[in-house]
Amino acid sequence: MNRLELLSAQDLSRTLDRLASQVLEGVADTHRLLLLGIPTRGVALAEVLAARLGVICGHAIDHGSLDPTFHRDDLERIGTRLAQPTDLPVSLEGRQVVLVDDVIFTGRTVRAALEALQAWGRPERVSLLAMVDRGHRELPIQPDFCGRVVPTSRQETIQLALQGIDGEEGVFLLRP
Repeated sequence: MNRLELLSAQDLSRTLDRLASQVLEGVADTHRLLLLGIPTRGVALAEVLAARLGVICGHAIDHGSLDPTFHRDDLERIGTRLAQPTDLPVSLEGRQVVLVDDVIFTGRTVRAALEALQAWGRPERVSLLAMVDRGHRELPIQPDFCGRVVPTSRQETIQLALQGIDGEEGVFLLRP
């Protein structure tokens, strides 16, 4: 695989700061904000964003994870992976939920996440944050907050590297 750096660690940090600011601009009460990461990298990204938002707001921001695996309509095509437990630290009722994912591609993962979310309650509002939008949508789903739009071929992939998991930070394009 050929690996091309799209965002350096410094670029990623600036992008995370911008995304955190954009999320705050859209929320009237940060105590009602709930970030839910979509496994696998979305969970780590939600943790990083919650920490940055907490520093800006002066209080902890609720965050957890939402695994949409069993709500997917394309398991035959993509294959299954070991489902991760959904972790909702608070009730969804009356919450401003931001679904967090590293990359948005076809939109099918987000569709499944929205369906999974309905099983847990009725938030006041749901937004979507994606670090990278790589195009190729199969459903009319778009992120409300997006770090970078990177048109790709279907054979290419995007990798978000985070210090706590990978020992490095950045966003990379992987080409066969």
